[in-house]
Parts: sequence; C-alpha cells; structure tokens
Amino acid sequence: MTVLDLKALGKSYGDQPVLSGINLSVAEGEFVAILGFSGTGKTTLISLMAGLELPTSGSVSFRGKPVTGPGPERGVVFQSYSLMPWLTVAGNIALATRAALPRLTRAEIDARVAKYIAMVGLSHAASRRPAELSGGMRQRVGIARALAMDPDILLLDEPLSALDALTRANLADEIEAIWQADRKTVVLITNDVDEAIVLADRILCLDPDGRIGAEFRTNLPRPRDRTAMNHDPAFKSLRSEITSHLIRAGAQVTAEQRRNLPNVTPLHALPRAYAKAAAARADERYLQFSKLHKIYPTPKGPLTVVEDVNLTLKKGEFVSLIGHSGCGKSTVLTMAAGLNPISKGAIILDGTHVEGADPERAVVFQSPSLFPWLTARENVAIGVDRVYPTASRAERQEVVEYYLERVGLGDAMHRPASEMSNGMRQRVGIARAFALSPKLLLLDEPFGMLDSLTRWELQEVLMEVWDRTKVTAVCVTHDVDEAILLADRVVMMTNGPEATIGKITEVSLPRPRSRKELLKHPDYYAYREEIIGFLEEYEHGHKKEAA
Repeated sequence: MTVLDLKALGKSYGDQPVLSGINLSVAEGEFVAILGFSGTGKTTLISLMAGLELPTSGSVSFRGKPVTGPGPERGVVFQSYSLMPWLTVAGNIALATRAALPRLTRAEIDARVAKYIAMVGLSHAASRRPAELSGGMRQRVGIARALAMDPDILLLDEPLSALDALTRANLADEIEAIWQADRKTVVLITNDVDEAIVLADRILCLDPDGRIGAEFRTNLPRPRDRTAMNHDPAFKSLRSEITSHLIRAGAQVTAEQRRNLPNVTPLHALPRAYAKAAAARADERYLQFSKLHKIYPTPKGPLTVVEDVNLTLKKGEFVSLIGHSGCGKSTVLTMAAGLNPISKGAIILDGTHVEGADPERAVVFQSPSLFPWLTARENVAIGVDRVYPTASRAERQEVVEYYLERVGLGDAMHRPASEMSNGMRQRVGIARAFALSPKLLLLDEPFGMLDSLTRWELQEVLMEVWDRTKVTAVCVTHDVDEAILLADRVVMMTNGPEATIGKITEVSLPRPRSRKELLKHPDYYAYREEIIGFLEEYEHGHKKEAA
C-alpha cells in the first residue's frame, strides 16, 4: 500500500526553480534514501513531504489525502537538534508526545517516553538537559521524540551529518535496528553513499537540476554489516554505480585556465646552491617526528595526550593521519604547525627544529579563518605579500589569482568571504595555503564541515593542485576513503590518552587518482578493510602496543 505519493512535484522560490517534476511513491514499511549534492533541494523535498512547505506545482498525498500542512502522522527529524534547553531528555519527549497524542494518560505517556528513550540507548541520561549531552546523544533524543509521537512515516533530514564518523555509523546502525523492530515507513535524506546502502531498500539520486536522476534497488541481505559488505561484490558494484552517477551529475565543466605561475622565490626558500647540495642528504628524512610527546598539566597531575610518536616523511610525500576522536591527531598537527608547544621530543623540518608558527608551514583547518569583509583575493593576498617580499606587485597578484583559479574560484575571487558558502570558503583556505609555497602543508580535517559530495569535489581539487606542487603534506581525517584517496601512507593512531602510532599502511595506488577509478582498483577494498579493521579494534578504547 502506498503511504506517500508525490506527483509532478515542483517548487520554486520567485523565479528560481528548486525542484521539478518529482514523481515518487513510498510503500508501507519501505525505507527510502535520497542522495544529492548540497543545493539540489533535498531539504525542500523533505519539507514538502512534512507539509512545512507547499508545492508550487504538482501534489503531495499521504494515504490518498492531499498534504496541506504538518501532521503528527509524519514525524520529522532535522539535522539540527531543536530541543527545549530547559527540559530534560524525558521532558522533551513527553512534551511532543502529549501534543501528538492528547488522549493518552500520564502513565501511558511516561511508559511511551521510557520505551523510546531505552530504544535509542539513553535510559542513563533521561534526566539530563540538552547542554549536558553530546551531539550524538542530542540527535538520539530527536529520533526518540519523533518515534514516541507514533508517526506513520518517519522523515529524516540528514540527521547524522553533524556527527563524527564513528558516532554516525553507530547511530545509523541503531536507526536500522529501530526500523526493523517497528517497521515504520522511512524517508532518509543523506549525502553519504555508504549510509544509504546500509539503511535503504531503495536509493534515489536528486540531481542538480532538481529532478530524480537515477534509482537503485538495494537487495543486500539484512542486517548489513559494514565490514562484511566490504567483501561483497554486490555492495562494491552498487557503490561504484551510485558514486559514478553522482560524480557525473555533479561534474562542472570549466574552461582550462591559461594563467601561468610566475617564477618568484618565497621568503623561506633556500639558496639554490645550498638546496641542491642538501637535497640528496635531507630529502629522505625531510620531516621527522622524533619521540614526540604532548603532556598537559591537570589538577589530578600530568595528562599525556600523545606519547612517543616517531615518523619520518620523504620530501613530497602525502601522509594521512587517522584515528578515533581524542586520539591526538590534531594535537600532532598543531605541534607540527608550531601552534602548540612540544612537551618532549622534536619535530624537524628540512634540517631545522620546528619552533613557533611560520609561513613555511601552511595550515588548512576544518573551518577556514577568513576575514569576512575581505574578498577571496584579498584574503589570499595577505599571506602572499609577506612571503614574496622581493616579487613585484604584479607577480604577487599572479600568484594569488593562479591558485584561486586552480581551486575553481576564478569567477568569484572578488566576492567577499561573508557571501560564500562553506565549500567556497574552504576553497579559499586551500588556495591561500598553496599560495604560500610552503615546505609543509598541514590539513586538519579540511572537509569535515562539508557534505560528502562537496567533499569529493574538493578532494579532487586538492589532489589536482598538490599534484602540480608535490608539497610535503600531512592530512588529519576521520574518513577512511579520504585517507586512502589522498595519501602515500595512512598512519593510524591508537586511542588516547597516551596515543601513539598503532599501524602504518603503504598505499601503492597509481597517481593521479580519482574516486571513480579507485573504486574499480582491485587493491582498493583491501586497503579499506585493513584500516577499518584497525579502527574497529580500537572502537571501544582497546589499546595495544604500537607497531
């Protein structure tokens, strides 16, 4: 039986169409996932299903009746946690339950609240307020609240996108278990291909023109274990098909830029004669982490966050640093940047000890620190003007514009940062880092705030620019696919405190790399399994001796 029916659905804001010609029927008990890039209208689509917005054309029907507004039969969970901060977990859920089911007695409401709090694993936190909860716990409250209202259909608008990878995977598993138990009809908006495959019966791709571009059936047996699926040819094939469609749909053809990078010398470059003499000796151990420790004083005594990290990088090598939250990845990176003092040991770059910040070490953070009132060009120029003191003004301008064009901002370099999307601002941050011609590029989860599909695009941008410069690079990430895609070696950290290097995997995949081609490479899933296996071993705080 059809629960939700969308016919020729369209939505425009003024003269700007967002959705067009959407036809979709969702059956009773079905789990449907909708994938798409940012800006394709996914949230608009879920709002139309919920009755929070009305269509410009076409119709939305629920059990044969037109949807003209919100109703308790359609439970919605959004990306942000809209909880009452003064109420406890139980209070938030009880408030919604009373509103949706006013005929229930107090005892019945209390029983229902307790049932769904237990279902999402929050019985121990029922009396806590939202400020006392982690992001994952707050999102669990949102899901429990929606379920307690006893909706016929659950509408989930990217409910896991603000969470770290491990919490996201665990909560996705819980959503599948809840769905299996109650057999609620579910529509999930997501930007994560693996998440869609793990959860859904059917996957729809929303293309940039606001239309459904492709549909895929997920016939994998349930329950779906991520590690086991890594060996499943059907999973690999489906993942490759969906990824290829999304890459094609999101591809933007741009004209080849003709600007040339001027031949200018940065402030921190060595004189050529000395550089040539030193190259053979130093290039194999260009960056060295030697017995590196980070210790913080606490009221209970010294806390060792990072312990005895030893790692050597060749000049031009790209290393990914991966591990669970709290494993010290970012601590190691900020020490390498000179932003965090070293407690014990040393970091040596090109024969010199790292002490304090320096433009020879460029950093791209998760959230780019741009001056919002300056344009993209002006934000990049601030560093370039300092690093190239002997270059002419025209040459410095060429450097700035070259890298902004390389990251796809050739037409937006005069736009203020305040008017840019998160993805565009991160492009400026990447351009600024490369424009400094650094000896070392440090990337601290540079795409962590972006949706999965925008992240793919910027990974391609990063690889294209890195391939031209071959700068030595260290990238902190929690994304296994990103770690493999970018790196020559993946360095895995054990859990903190006292975190250290647990394992190192050499990635011998051909360059230049693209996500689409890697999915077809016979060794790709072996690398993936090795890293996922390590992370699963440390998921619950297990510690072993460093390799």
